[in-house]
Amino acid sequence: MKTIHDFPRVPLCAGPTPLQFLPNLSRKYGKGIYIKRDDMTGVGLGGNKVRKLEFLLADAKAKGADVVFTTGGAQSNHAMLTAACCGKLGMKTVLFLKERGVTEEKGNLLLDRLLGAEVRFVDTDDYETVYAEMDRLAEELRARGRVPYAIPLGGSTALGALGYVAAMEEAYRQGTELGVRFDHTVCVCGSGGTAAGVALGTYLCSPATKVTAVAVDDAPFGEIVEDLMAGALALLERSGEAAPLPEIRYHVGAGYGIPGPEVTAAVEELARLEGIFLDPVYTGKAFAETLSLLREGDFEGENLLFLHSGGAGGLFAVDLPAK
Repeated sequence: MKTIHDFPRVPLCAGPTPLQFLPNLSRKYGKGIYIKRDDMTGVGLGGNKVRKLEFLLADAKAKGADVVFTTGGAQSNHAMLTAACCGKLGMKTVLFLKERGVTEEKGNLLLDRLLGAEVRFVDTDDYETVYAEMDRLAEELRARGRVPYAIPLGGSTALGALGYVAAMEEAYRQGTELGVRFDHTVCVCGSGGTAAGVALGTYLCSPATKVTAVAVDDAPFGEIVEDLMAGALALLERSGEAAPLPEIRYHVGAGYGIPGPEVTAAVEELARLEGIFLDPVYTGKAFAETLSLLREGDFEGENLLFLHSGGAGGLFAVDLPAK
């Protein structure tokens, strides 16, 4: 049996990231509400992908890679953070981005340019087409003696999910140091890897804590998260165990990357009461669902932990609708 500390990692995350009590929100909703500040992971504008990339880029380095590919939407936080982390490690980055949504050079696309990433837009709604383009370039580069390493959407692999097993070990240890036991942890789910890691890390470190993952896309995340958790358990040599799956709550609204008025209200509420910014695509939707849990009485415990997984670049690219 292995632990996450048995796996190679490159030190990228400026951890431990803060775990903060939110006094004004707690007073308003009559619960102990805490936030894990993984928007402060110390690379780029911060965000959850840095924790995954510690494991994934260690694997890339071990395989001799000198160029890293990844993909996402035009305003992908994951793509931007991959470019930032690869730059720190002296590795070139090629970003294969779907030519959908906000493609002007603002938000994360501006950051991609500042980071020196090569951006290739792919005019498709299908990630299989994107991966085919990645494979084609990989063959070309290998023929020229280069060593490419491909990271899938969101860094959501079994190995990447270990980043959030580590994060939850950190978060629950911080809670213990504060004398707080979390009854419920909420995270966003955009490609499945973070949700899988949060659920598995909770099972290993705080098994009585319920986990809810808020999906911002209409993908079959029950299956995706289950597969990623099984893969991560196998890496940890615990494949005979069955960790509880998180509850998946969908908050897609009009579509991926399209916030509704309730998202604007949620983003404003956290900003005005606690001085913390959320993005409109991921954490804003997850927090809007968290507020629904609190208002509708679906949260029965005493203490709730919300994972802030970053994404600030989206605030400067995606319009927030009026409430």
